[in-house]
Amino acid sequence: MPKTVLVFLADGFEEVEAVTPVDFLRRAGIEAVTVAVGNDKTVTGARGIPVVADKTLPEAAGLSYDAVVLPGGMPGSKNLAASDGVDAVVREATVKGRLIAAICAAPVVVLAPKGVLAGKQFTCFPGMEHEVSGATWREDKVVVDGNLITSRGAGTAALFALAIIEHVLSRDAAEKVGKATLVLD
Repeated sequence: MPKTVLVFLADGFEEVEAVTPVDFLRRAGIEAVTVAVGNDKTVTGARGIPVVADKTLPEAAGLSYDAVVLPGGMPGSKNLAASDGVDAVVREATVKGRLIAAICAAPVVVLAPKGVLAGKQFTCFPGMEHEVSGATWREDKVVVDGNLITSRGAGTAALFALAIIEHVLSRDAAEKVGKATLVLD
């Protein structure tokens, strides 16, 4: 049975932080399902690039999933944080111990207010770490703490994606994609 990862897209998302993980996950054989937070499958990124999601949030309700990915970007992260549907999925993933992966502003704007970062090590877009209390910030490009993966921004999206693959499948699968895309030597 293939693994399934939900990648949430809200208007203003950082394109590289969403598309790179989707691309890499699919290269690894993971079913990466893009989910539009609004009522329209077409979601416009922070740089004005429209992306057509696989499903809207209501269409994705009830899907079985192994992990969720929250791209950053502004106002994308704020739009994710404001979504009751995203909140419900993040809370369910937390309770069930599923992987939650967030990059750039998303760890601070989406996860911290929900208590997901409490007691955890994390990273985020530089300078935003000061908005979080009760968690330990690290400067690393990608930080893995149990079922939480966080990353810093667009320039770290490939490494972020490889960390997700390693967690969902295996280190070998991540290395294979990393070498095929020239991220790894």
